[in-house]
Amino acid sequence: MGISKYPSVVTMPESKKPYPSILTFLCNRFPAVSPKAWEKRISEGKVLDESAQQITLDAEYAPKKRIFYFREVATEPLIPFSESILFSDDEILVACKPHFLPVTPGGKYVDECLLNRLRRSTGIEDLTPLHRIDRETAGLVLFSVNKKTRGIYSALFMNGLVEKTYQALSSCLPNERIFSWQVENRIEPGEPRFRMKVTPGMANARSSITLAEIKGEKARFILNPHTGKTHQLRLQMSGLGFGILNDRLYPELQDEREDDFATPLQLIATELRFTDPLSGRQQKFRSERQLAW
Repeated sequence: MGISKYPSVVTMPESKKPYPSILTFLCNRFPAVSPKAWEKRISEGKVLDESAQQITLDAEYAPKKRIFYFREVATEPLIPFSESILFSDDEILVACKPHFLPVTPGGKYVDECLLNRLRRSTGIEDLTPLHRIDRETAGLVLFSVNKKTRGIYSALFMNGLVEKTYQALSSCLPNERIFSWQVENRIEPGEPRFRMKVTPGMANARSSITLAEIKGEKARFILNPHTGKTHQLRLQMSGLGFGILNDRLYPELQDEREDDFATPLQLIATELRFTDPLSGRQQKFRSERQLAW
């Protein structure tokens, strides 16, 4: 049994009266966890309110209030690859994660995530990721160390002030002599919900994509996302006809199976660049991880 030492949080949204019970809300929000499991967690004091008080089964639903809970999984897969820390000071930490490791707890992963690994190795309990990359993607992730300045650094991402560069491989080669693309489209959750799709409407996902070189049956691309939608680069590369090598979601959803550690998704978050909002210094961080090129 894997049990997180650190609480996860969910906010109760606005809802029409009569309000659902706390148990009903949690079961609907997390259908993968059985009602009996939620009842057990609540009775054992593992579900708390914003005042760190135990929530009971007869507690009232409170819109916009938060619930804290401790994730549990019966069996947790081990990811046999290590992360590295590239930089750390009193304000931020920059880590480089391997393929297959999630940034935060989710699904069947509790301890095997970048956040909790770093909490253990650094002793910094208050680490918070300022952005995310997919579990299947390797590369750089920026963390906040200082709660007092967290909002300042978070605003860099919200305002598009962080330049991000990725590299990717595709086994689909271009038929035309076009070497760069400006992609703008609207991305929304699809079906199943973890798989995104392009829909009509105002663009919310923008990227610059460049073909860097071709070697044999593979093409290497430089990707600069200007927004940060879930699966943005994977979906946009697929839309151009250059599905990323070893992608199990795009262009076609493959059958669910155990991770094949020998065939990681060929996508790496290679660079982060920004002006430090406190010191004014130009910060540039680069991953040393390599594609199968």
